[in-house]
Parts: sequence; structure tokens; C-alpha cells
Amino acid sequence: MTPALFLFWVLAAVVLVGGVGVVVMRQPVHSALFLLLSFVGVAGLFVLLHAEFLAAVQILVYAGGIMVLFLFTIMLVNVRRQAAEPFLHPQAGFALLLGAGIYALLGWLLVGEARKIAALGAGGAADPAKLATVMIGGAKIAGNSQAVGWSLYREYFLPFEVASVFLLVAMIGAVVLGKRTMEKVD
Repeated sequence: MTPALFLFWVLAAVVLVGGVGVVVMRQPVHSALFLLLSFVGVAGLFVLLHAEFLAAVQILVYAGGIMVLFLFTIMLVNVRRQAAEPFLHPQAGFALLLGAGIYALLGWLLVGEARKIAALGAGGAADPAKLATVMIGGAKIAGNSQAVGWSLYREYFLPFEVASVFLLVAMIGAVVLGKRTMEKVD
């Protein structure tokens, strides 16, 4: 087993544990921390794929900015823990069982497709140097960050702006809900 493959499996396990932790934790703060763990694992996977720009964006934007927004939202909504409240969600067992079944199904499908590709003889690994230069819209784009920026602001501009509006609306809604809760407490 190569070090890169070992690191891939470690990071994949970190992402999987983080995702499961988001779903099964009862407290929103704990779920947010597991989401942060998952974000860091995905950033590590981006580094393994030689997408350093995406890894940096993953850390700066998601693990930094979005997590701060989530934590502010959780704090503004003012969620309190009850003494008799269980640590895990009551449906955590069912969620884990369902997730394991979906994971097994996807693994079975991926192994089947990998065997088909290997049987056709196209199982060679791609050269990262060849992947660094991309042709987009007739223009030769060199480098990871330039290709991402070109695609984001040319082809996916409208979805990018819609996502930013959704985030703004969610943040305003969290502030309004938090303010309403604080007014009831006072």
C-alpha cells in the first residue's frame, strides 16, 4: 500500500466519521464541530488530488467562514441542553444502519464499475501534469486556480450568485429568530 493510498483511506475515514457525527449528535454545537472535521478531511482529499487551490478555499471559506456563521446561528437561536436529554439522537441507530446500507451499495457499484474499466484496459492512472492544462471555451487555461475561476465566473455564475443569496437569507433569518427568542427571554 502506497503512502498516498493510506492517506486517502485515513482522510476518507475522517470525512465519514465527521458526516456520521453531524447526523447522530443531539447538540447542534457538537454537530457543527463534526462538520468542521468533515470539512478538514475533504480539504485533505483535495490536496491528494493536486487541487491545492480548492483545499485552501475549503479551509478558508467552509472551515473558516461558513462554520463561524453556523456557530453564530446556533448561539443566536440559544439552544439549551436539558439535563435528562440523551447525548445521541433517538434515531441514531436507524440512521447508522441506513447509512451503512447505502455505503455498502455504493461500494458494490463502484467495485463493479472499476472491474469493468479494468477489463477494458483503461485502468491507468492520469498524469497530474497533463491535468494542469485545460481547454475551456477555446481558451487554454493553465493552473488549478485559473481553471476554477474561469468555470465559476463564466459557466456557473448564476448558481454561484443564487447560493450567495440563499446564505444571506439564511443568516438574516437566523438573526431574526435569535432576536425573537431573546425578546421572549427578556
